[in-house]
Amino acid sequence: MIVTKKTLIGDILDYDVETARFFFEIGMHCLGCPHSRGETIEEACMVHGTDADELVEKINNYLSTK
Repeated sequence: MIVTKKTLIGDILDYDVETARFFFEIGMHCLGCPHSRGETIEEACMVHGTDADELVEKINNYLSTK
């Protein structure tokens, strides 16, 4: 899986639940909420005031080691 800023959070979590830690790091602790699973990385980062490109890079780096 290659993650982009337009990738849905739910799709990422379904692919690898261990990616949840990257969302927790930006303060997104509501991953069980249906709304959060339907958000893109870009939307979540905007709400939480973090850099979407940085989060995408961290997740892709992690997934490349799988």
